[in-house]
Amino acid sequence: MNHREHTMVCVTQQKTCEKLIKEGVEVQRKQGGDIYVVHVAPIGWNILGNSQEGEALDYLFDISKNVGAYMTVLRSSEVVKTIIDFCQEHNIKTIVLGESREASKDNNVIIKLGKKVCKGVNIKTVATD
Repeated sequence: MNHREHTMVCVTQQKTCEKLIKEGVEVQRKQGGDIYVVHVAPIGWNILGNSQEGEALDYLFDISKNVGAYMTVLRSSEVVKTIIDFCQEHNIKTIVLGESREASKDNNVIIKLGKKVCKGVNIKTVATD
């Protein structure tokens, strides 16, 4: 069984997420292990239906590949549960996320994730501006 601890970078379908990937690389260099770039797409969302979003995901795949990261697009209506499941399956030590622009605490993924993430998993929030 693989006991190495890994880094997960959560991205949206925006080119600005390159900054998150670069931050994830820095975390991974310090802690070791692999780096996973993950996008959780809602069920029913057409990934290739919007040319700008498809282009942005393609760009993020290229950035991930260039830094030696594994990029995964997962489909789920339960974003937080999907992220937590991925963390457990891949022995994630640190999750890198962009700051949320969601004003409501009930809809803020970072707050929800912080309440449910396993002990020992660090959440690093990066300013996206």
